[in-house]
Amino acid sequence: MRRTNKAAAEDEAQIDLTPMLDVVFIMLIFFIVTASFIKEAGIEVNRPEASTSQPKENVNILVAVSATNEIWMDKRRIDVRSVRANIERLHAENPKGAVVIQADNQSNTETVAAVLDAAREAGVYDVSLATEDK
Repeated sequence: MRRTNKAAAEDEAQIDLTPMLDVVFIMLIFFIVTASFIKEAGIEVNRPEASTSQPKENVNILVAVSATNEIWMDKRRIDVRSVRANIERLHAENPKGAVVIQADNQSNTETVAAVLDAAREAGVYDVSLATEDK
């Protein structure tokens, strides 16, 4: 009889971790779903300075133009002829999004203008140029 009481006391002393694990998994799913993911163009550029720069909301298409006039989108280098198709594809995923061109200080205006034209040909008229604050 004494053994039975001791076994029963040990069972009562153990903590059931199942509800705690359920709460942890629910919190994990909540944070994954509500997290905002930062999109990157793929390279780091030296942006020009401007005193009138303002933060831009609803940016989902980032296009980077390097100092050697390479165009990068979604962490991969693309040709200037495929910029329009890539912008159309990304704009179809989020029609309310905008395009931000991150052009390096040393990049050619011709390349930046070609990216701007491609964005407008893709039907996106909310196009901005990324700058640094002075």
